[in-house]
Amino acid sequence: MLDELVAGALHDASARRAARSLAEVEAAALARPPALDVLSALAPRDRVHIIAEIKRSSPSKGTLAEIADPASLAVAYENGGASAISVLTEGRRFGGSLEDLEAVRAVASVPVLRKDFIAEPYQVLEARAAGADLVLLIVAALDQNTLSSLFRLINGLGMTPLVETHSADELDRALDLGADLVGVNARDLSTFELDQDLFGRLADMIPSGVIRVAESAVKSPADVAHYRRAGADVVLVGEALVTGSDPAETLREFLAV
Repeated sequence: MLDELVAGALHDASARRAARSLAEVEAAALARPPALDVLSALAPRDRVHIIAEIKRSSPSKGTLAEIADPASLAVAYENGGASAISVLTEGRRFGGSLEDLEAVRAVASVPVLRKDFIAEPYQVLEARAAGADLVLLIVAALDQNTLSSLFRLINGLGMTPLVETHSADELDRALDLGADLVGVNARDLSTFELDQDLFGRLADMIPSGVIRVAESAVKSPADVAHYRRAGADVVLVGEALVTGSDPAETLREFLAV
C-alpha cells in the first residue's frame, strides 16, 4: 500500500511539473513570507497540543467527509484550540489537493502541515509555495540518502520536517537526521493495521528536547489521554474531527484531558 501511495504521489507531481516547472515553483516558494516557528508553536507545555487534520477520505475507511470548504474547517479548528493544522494534499486515496492547503493558509494563523507522500524536491518546493510551515517525511517510504536530502531541503526553506516513524529502527533513522519533531504513527502504512500502544513502546527512545507526536487511532478524549500518559507532547487527530458534528467542541474536549 505504501509503495502504491508513493508511486501515485510521484506520478501526480510529475503531471503538475509538466504544467508548472521546477524553476517556477522554486521562485514561488522563495517569494513566500517566512514559515511560522513550528517548534515554538508545539513546544511542550502543561497540556497536550493537537494538530487537527483536514481529511476527506482514507484507503482504510473510504469517504469520511465532503469538506467543501477547508478554510471554514480550519477556522473551526483554530477556534477549538488546535496548535497546528494538517492538510492532506494527496488526491487519489485521500481526496486532498494543494489548493486545500492554500485555502487553509489564507485563513490560518497557526502552522500548517503538508501531509502527503513526499519523495522528491519538487513536492517540498510545492509545499512552501502553497504556504506550508511543516512537511511530513515518512521514514518507511524513503531510503536514508533521500530522507536526509529532503530533510535538509525542508529546513533550508525555513520549514520544519515532521519525521514519521513506525518502528525502533525507523526512529533511529529519524534521530540520526537530527530531527526536532518526531512522529510515531499507530497505523502501519504497509498493512493499515493499528497499534495504539506503539507510541508508548517507542516514546522512551526519543531524547529530551525532541518534540514527540502521536499519530492515528484517536477516537475519543480517552485516546488522547492514553497518548499523553505515554509521553506525547502533540497528538495528531483527523477522522474523529471530520466525522463529528462540531469539530471545535470535539477539540476542546480532547484538549481538556
